[in-house]
Amino acid sequence: MSGIAGFFHPEENYLAFQEYYENLLEDMGKTLSKRGPDGTGTFLTNHCGMVRTAFFPSKKEKLYGPARISTENRLLALAFDGELYNKEELETLVKGDLSQSYDALSEADILAEGFYKFGPDFIQNVNGVFGAALFDREKNTLFLIRDRLGVKPLFYTVADGTLIFASEPKGILAYPGIQPALDLDGLNQVFTIGPARTPGCGIFKDFKEVLPGCMVYMSPEGINTSCYWKLESRPHKDSYEETVEKTSFLIQDAVKRQMSGGKSMCSFLSGGIDSSLVSSICARELKKQNKQLTTYSFDFKDSEKHFKANAFQPSLDKPFVEKMVAYLDSDHHFLECTTEGQADLLYSSVDAHDLPNMGDVDSSLQCFCSQVTKNHQIALTGECADEIFGGYPWFHKESMMAAHNFPWSSDLEARKVLLSDDFAHSLNMEDYAAQTYEASLAQVPALEGESSADARRRQIAFLNLKWFMQTLLNRMDRAGSQTGLAARVPFADYRIVEYLWNVPWDMKARDGIVKGLLRDSATGLLPDDILWRRKSPYPKTYDLSYEALLASRLREILCDTSSPLHAFLDKEKTDRFLKKPSDYGRPWYGQLMAAPQMIAYMIQLDYWMRKYKISVTI
Repeated sequence: MSGIAGFFHPEENYLAFQEYYENLLEDMGKTLSKRGPDGTGTFLTNHCGMVRTAFFPSKKEKLYGPARISTENRLLALAFDGELYNKEELETLVKGDLSQSYDALSEADILAEGFYKFGPDFIQNVNGVFGAALFDREKNTLFLIRDRLGVKPLFYTVADGTLIFASEPKGILAYPGIQPALDLDGLNQVFTIGPARTPGCGIFKDFKEVLPGCMVYMSPEGINTSCYWKLESRPHKDSYEETVEKTSFLIQDAVKRQMSGGKSMCSFLSGGIDSSLVSSICARELKKQNKQLTTYSFDFKDSEKHFKANAFQPSLDKPFVEKMVAYLDSDHHFLECTTEGQADLLYSSVDAHDLPNMGDVDSSLQCFCSQVTKNHQIALTGECADEIFGGYPWFHKESMMAAHNFPWSSDLEARKVLLSDDFAHSLNMEDYAAQTYEASLAQVPALEGESSADARRRQIAFLNLKWFMQTLLNRMDRAGSQTGLAARVPFADYRIVEYLWNVPWDMKARDGIVKGLLRDSATGLLPDDILWRRKSPYPKTYDLSYEALLASRLREILCDTSSPLHAFLDKEKTDRFLKKPSDYGRPWYGQLMAAPQMIAYMIQLDYWMRKYKISVTI
């Protein structure tokens, strides 16, 4: 985990004002210090400047700043945020013709040598997660490259011919003259689409994010984008038995590859099949070394007293966690978050994202990560399995399948409940959502001869991978980064995604069983009551005092005439909303964001606009 930032202009001479631009790089790096608290290093040449803030969980790698290769004829510099999961294979590819001698090849060195030897297409060989900036002086070109699934972030903007980039928007905002602004598109992203984001959208006016599996490159000829990876639809030829065997291998291999970190490595354990399977594989591998896995589970104070079962969250996690802990013989820790704690962290969560986000779904995760990081720097998680294996209700309910909209955000009326009528009308929310949805469907790689039902499920799967999963990956990255925890997601290994993309639905949900393929692939690795447990998502609090606390804070905000929310909210509608009881079973986003999360989202929005001094133009 690191933070990277920098700037490039093919005709500028930054060395003419070297001290100024070196100081600027330091300032940009300081904004990303949470991502890399162990050290900072810069690189500056005529046309390009880069900074990298480093985080070393194993304390073995000591490369501060960008890696560089300097020979008589060429200069390459690489700023790298991420992890390589096939380091040995890549090292074999680049060794034998290295540009220079090394005491030991770091991950960034390996990538730099690969780019030096094979060019940017070397990225095709990489299994890992990353946001990377590569400067090639000979070509006078800067490449911005992001991993296939978008696990690591990378934002950029172009101002007066200068390409400015950073792992997070705050790094770009540190560049002189860059002012945060929202236009109509940005407002729709926040109110109509949020907390999701259209792929590639940076919310702030003229801000963009490098698309997953793509590279953005700028040279004297201009700026362009090319994609080195995309999903391809083709007939699935493996039998069910072969599919189970290969799926099981891919999952186990992905987990094993991501287990580096020694004593600093642990796993999250909710008692659901996804995190339990990851933890089981970890525990088995560690036992071969006579080591014990440390696991963590999360819940809210007095959850047993306040919990209310509903269609999305049918049961508490703790009884299932206890069964898994006994099965794994793990060193387990039950962590709790308080009502005040998750409410207070709503603001820090905005600091982490530079955007309003999933409210307490984000802030509580940040609370948990901050407790884990006291003893561990790396955590393996079960995130992303539902998107890949079809675990969400919208894969199974006919009404949700038939709806012509984003299934996790289908009720736009729920989003208008606090908005003034004039503002909601100015957004034209229905048309914006419909156009965004249709634009996404147009990108789905179709399979000729597929039935209409299977084609529809392929669409739903594509939307989940490109939209919903990205929101959860962002959440995991920012919560971890803000607290010094490198959170790894083995299910986001691109090999698993590629393979499962073409596995037909009657295999993924064999005999109508939700995530049946995953369950069969995990046979022998989990006890039966965990293997066949009904899905229960990430926990949230049902303590009514939490909602009362949020309501009180939002009322205080609306009593402040300087609040930017007055431009968007209707005070009378908001007062009515805050007085009536909440329906926790009707989310307005995803499975968890109901009435309390709507209040939290507005509190975050107020804080965000004040802190970043965001201007609005419609």
